[in-house]
Amino acid sequence: MTDTSQRPLRVLAAMSGGVDSAVAAARAAEAGHDVTGVHLALSANPQSFRTGARGCCTIEDSRDARRAADVIGIPFYVWDLAERFREDVVEDFIAEYEAGRTPNPCLRCNEKIKFAALLDKALALGFDAVCTGHYAKVFVNEDGTRELHRASDMAKDQSYVLGVLDDRQLAHALFPLGDTVTTKDEIRAEAERRGLAVAKKPDSHDICFIADGDTQGFLADRLGRAEGDIVDEAGAKLGTHEGAYGFTIGQRKGLRIGTPAADGKPRYVLDISPVNNTVTVGPADSLDVSALSAIKPRWCGAAPAGPGTYTAQLRAHGGETEVTAELVGGELRVAFAEPVRGVAPGQAVVLYDGTRVVGSATIATTTRATASVQGADGRGTPAWTERPGR
Repeated sequence: MTDTSQRPLRVLAAMSGGVDSAVAAARAAEAGHDVTGVHLALSANPQSFRTGARGCCTIEDSRDARRAADVIGIPFYVWDLAERFREDVVEDFIAEYEAGRTPNPCLRCNEKIKFAALLDKALALGFDAVCTGHYAKVFVNEDGTRELHRASDMAKDQSYVLGVLDDRQLAHALFPLGDTVTTKDEIRAEAERRGLAVAKKPDSHDICFIADGDTQGFLADRLGRAEGDIVDEAGAKLGTHEGAYGFTIGQRKGLRIGTPAADGKPRYVLDISPVNNTVTVGPADSLDVSALSAIKPRWCGAAPAGPGTYTAQLRAHGGETEVTAELVGGELRVAFAEPVRGVAPGQAVVLYDGTRVVGSATIATTTRATASVQGADGRGTPAWTERPGR
């Protein structure tokens, strides 16, 4: 069963100012828990963050969260975690792109902010659990151990970005929306019935700390512009760019290549080399990956022993694919039953056993399933070669 606990808990509800977290806090209070709302101030200058509902770090958002807490009838506070957020999420994001990798800042925020900094502070203040508006479920086994599972509604499932949570964090996590099998319109209708003004507030989809949604411009302002070459798999120059960090594996648009491919088909980013500031492009089938290795594994329970068969998810809104996986010397080795496309170092691979989240790790290298891929030395590398996350 889902863990809503038999006894009333002292619950700290993280309230972003959006509809999901407001409804989650309201449900926790309705279930009889002693709930206190908290909004995390994640920017030292929130006036500079985007306006409206595109992010979750504006002054407007904190006011929306406060109004929701007032309607629910719970105490409310704003906690300043801006410095921790800058160090653990924003600077990590910039460093990962600078190194040619593709990070997931929402996953890092859950790991470092909501279920590390926030939870630690909550426990120190005597709270029993942190409640969020994520769509996921925590099950309690007969021996008292916890398991993280997908939400009842796969269309809204957010377990991927929670795959970094460990045993201790799961023991103090509440996700009141996890059992919800309704449309988002019905969640909004529930918020409206509860008198929550955020009922009609649009969802946020972009990176909250990039005010205008221009990731490339954000990185250019912090890393500077550095012209480099765009080359094909044989090393022939096709064009130039203003910073390799502005590209991601699998990218098709915005390549600015004047010369069309010989076969007339689109080209995609295959490799990003910050060492020589080179971006390699090629055909779609060169994106196919047959295996990967991943580092920094985090397990939602005990680490798996020996090789096993699982499903894996590689993006927050991606589908599942069948894999075999094994932990070898602290590194996760994953082989795909069928090649998958557009896997980038820096992304998270999250393993599932049915609906149960086994754990998460950061992709370090990939093994391509096609002929040659441009290497950093300017020469093609053979098939089935690992591509490092530099």
